[in-house]
Amino acid sequence: MSGTVHAIELTVNDQVHQAEVEPRLLLSDFLRHHLGLTGTHVGCEHGVCGACTVWLDGQPVRACLMLAVQAQGAAITTIEGIGADTDPMHPVQEALWREHGLQCGFCTPGIVMTLIPFLDECPQPRSEDIRAALSAHLCRCTGYQHIVSAVHGAAQAAAGHPEEDAAG
Repeated sequence: MSGTVHAIELTVNDQVHQAEVEPRLLLSDFLRHHLGLTGTHVGCEHGVCGACTVWLDGQPVRACLMLAVQAQGAAITTIEGIGADTDPMHPVQEALWREHGLQCGFCTPGIVMTLIPFLDECPQPRSEDIRAALSAHLCRCTGYQHIVSAVHGAAQAAAGHPEEDAAG
């Protein structure tokens, strides 16, 4: 190991952070171990499972495939930055809870970080669209159907059409 470190400055969840990091430090490890933001989960460390998804300048990225030094000057949003100043849960999180779209919760932060921008781009998605967006995530507990139902519910709520109850 060369002992070389690089100074970085990035904004994470609207707070500026400066640090000296080794050039090989993954962004996921920086977020978890240097900043204590453990909602960014690390599953496969190959970018396959999607558990480490965060936003880099507003776009979903895999934090396990990116070095912390590559985030120099960027704005990062983690699951801890979603809805923190408003309600306790973002509407997508609430829909996942309401529709039983989460079980163990390990994949949930990454899925939420993908679904929010997905719904911004596709506000009235078809089930096929939702499944395509979810194809970048591995969930071993839910079977995905409840997640798809939750996304439909979140889309309806965002459009001002609250879900009808089963009696309606």
